[in-house]
Amino acid sequence: MSEPDKNVRDGTRLGRSLAFPASIMVLLVMLVPILMLFRYSFNYFDSSIMVEGFTVQNYIKFFQDPYYRDVFLDTLYVALVCTVLALVLGFPVAYFLARTQSRYKSLFIILLVFPLMVGNVVRAAGWMIILGNAGFVNFVLQWMGLINNPIQIMYTPLAVIIGTTGVVLPYLILTLQSVLEGIDFSVEEAAQNLGAGFFTTFRRVVLPIAAPGVAAGTMLVFILCMNAYATPVLLGGTGITMMAPALYDQITKASNWPFGSTLALVLVTATLVMALLSSWLIHRRYVKTMVT
Repeated sequence: MSEPDKNVRDGTRLGRSLAFPASIMVLLVMLVPILMLFRYSFNYFDSSIMVEGFTVQNYIKFFQDPYYRDVFLDTLYVALVCTVLALVLGFPVAYFLARTQSRYKSLFIILLVFPLMVGNVVRAAGWMIILGNAGFVNFVLQWMGLINNPIQIMYTPLAVIIGTTGVVLPYLILTLQSVLEGIDFSVEEAAQNLGAGFFTTFRRVVLPIAAPGVAAGTMLVFILCMNAYATPVLLGGTGITMMAPALYDQITKASNWPFGSTLALVLVTATLVMALLSSWLIHRRYVKTMVT
C-alpha cells in the first residue's frame, strides 16, 4: 500500500474513533427518550395517573379530534411559511456575505450572530413591543395615514410567523453562506462570458451547486419551526396553538403522559418526514438541472 493511501486510511480510522463517543452519546440522549415516549403512547390514562397497558386509543383520539388536527395543520402551515420566508430573505444576504470583499464583512457576520446569543423569550418580548397595538408598526402606519385605529397583529398567526422567521433566519443565512463561499466564482464568470444573464447564471449554476446547502439549511429551519415553543406561546397567545405548546400542556398541566407522548411522536415523525422529503425534492430538482 502506498504512503498516501495509508495516510488516508489512518485518517479515516482516527476520524471514526473520535466521532464514535459523540455518536453513542447522541443516540443515547435522543433514542432512549423517543423509545420511552413510544412506549408511553400506548398506555392508558385514568383520571390523573398513567396505567400500563397497550391501546391505540391515543392515536385514534389525535386523528379524530378536530381540535388536534387543526393544531397539527396550523403547526405545519406556520413551519412551511417560515421556512419559505427565511429562504427568500436569507439567500440574498448569504450570497452577499459570500461574495463581498468589504472590510466590514466580519462586522456583518457578528451582527448576524448576535441575535443567536439572546434567548427566544427575550426576542419574542421585543416583537411584542414592535407588533403591539401601541407598538412601532401601528405607530408608523398611523403616522403615514394608512390606518386610523391600531390593527390587531399580536396574538395572530401573522405575529407567530414574523417572530419565528426572525428566530430561524440567522441559522439559514450562516448555513448558506458557508456553502456559497465554496463555489468557485470563476464558474459564474464563465457562464456570464458565454452569454448567460445574472438570473440565468443564478438559476442554472449557483442554485444547483448550492442545493446541498439549501437542503441542509431548510431542513434545519423547518425542524426548528415545527418544534417552536416560546415564540408561539408569547406571540400567538390564544389566537393560535401549535404542537409543542399543546403537548407541553398535556404533560405538565393535565399529567396525561400517554396522549402527550402521542403528540410528541406525531410531531417528531411529521417533522422528519417533511424535512427529508423537502431535502429529496431539492436534490432531485437542482441536481437534474445541473446535469441538463
